[in-house]
Amino acid sequence: MRLHEERISPESEHLCRVGISGSYGGMNLGDEAILESITAELRRRLPVEIVVFSLVPEDTVGRHDVDRVLPVRKLSRAESAEEVERLDLFVLGGGGLLYDRDARHYLREVRIAGELGIPVMTWAISAGPLENREDQLAARRALNRADAITVRDERDRCLLQEVGVGRDVSVTADPAFLMKPEPFTPEMLKGEGIDPGTRLIALSVREPGPAAPHFERGHYHALLTDAADFLVDRMEATVVFVPMERHNSDLQRSHGVVSRMAAPHKAWILRGEYAPRQVLGFMSHVEFAVGMRLHFLIFAALAGVPFVPLPYASKVEGLVDELLYSHCRSRISRWVHCWPTSTAPGTGETNCAPASGSTCPPWSSAPARPSTRPLLSSVYMRNRRRCPAMSCNMQIRSAAKRRANSLHVRGPFAPEEDGPLCS
Repeated sequence: MRLHEERISPESEHLCRVGISGSYGGMNLGDEAILESITAELRRRLPVEIVVFSLVPEDTVGRHDVDRVLPVRKLSRAESAEEVERLDLFVLGGGGLLYDRDARHYLREVRIAGELGIPVMTWAISAGPLENREDQLAARRALNRADAITVRDERDRCLLQEVGVGRDVSVTADPAFLMKPEPFTPEMLKGEGIDPGTRLIALSVREPGPAAPHFERGHYHALLTDAADFLVDRMEATVVFVPMERHNSDLQRSHGVVSRMAAPHKAWILRGEYAPRQVLGFMSHVEFAVGMRLHFLIFAALAGVPFVPLPYASKVEGLVDELLYSHCRSRISRWVHCWPTSTAPGTGETNCAPASGSTCPPWSSAPARPSTRPLLSSVYMRNRRRCPAMSCNMQIRSAAKRRANSLHVRGPFAPEEDGPLCS
């Protein structure tokens, strides 16, 4: 399913009514970056009326250039069907929406659209963990009626096939790769209490939750504390924590790590309420980044900042693979996949819970606290030397540019011979 070039004429009198549903409403800056990019691309391509099915309508109205906003979780099924029936296209995405517990909620409008004969597509979604049989069944039934399915990486495509989705699944880039930064001025840094001349290293943490069910909070706080102290000491830098979910618990987790640091006076947490483009602009002041949040890492890539990802979920590992960050991929896996989640009975030793496909050692040989220091040091210093063959900075810049360009060249609205969708 593609939109035909004939329907992308600005002179067209017909407005294509497009409904978009996802984790929208200001909870996560990454999701808001996705919606901003999707709406901008739609308006660039065709005359469109955009209807957003939002979790927090008030936030979406104030933040985005859209025509209507609906409180999706407050709508009855009949009310939702009435709204979906008016659409020419229903879009699910983008973002990580298909995971245990919440997948059924996000798929409700997809099922309704399929029943009403409204064309449906998923735009750069992620899936997993998806182990609950009811959520697997919901995904299979809903997506097998979709007209087009696009996901963010190969792992997502394989997972959907494993749960029984028989339609073609295409891999595309996260829409946030299309974002352009808004300047984050020296005055804004000073407003945060940060000296503009300071060497800055950005960190991002997240909370345990349905998308990250295997976290052991104390251990990963210790891991991040060790990393932060090392960066402060070795790189003579100030670490700045960037909360991507201010109103949930990123702030709390950031304070938890800072409270355990040996040098808490060298750590800052961004306090301002910033838009995604402003956070992307902030990354231009950063020399190095270590993070868990996917869009924090995407922002680092767009800014050409070398980074070490902490892959708590397959979508982060997928980004690493897509950006060709393979020279440190195996080393990342070795200590991230071995984050302890329990204690082996009768031993007092930490039991490692390896991710799927991991070659993590058994608990008897797993370190109680894998050291981040050799990895952080080698990635950082390699970038500092600007090694022609291994420069993280050049590699990230070129890979991110390729991914952004792929959205324009091979995005879901490239002209095809399938004919117009909106008529």
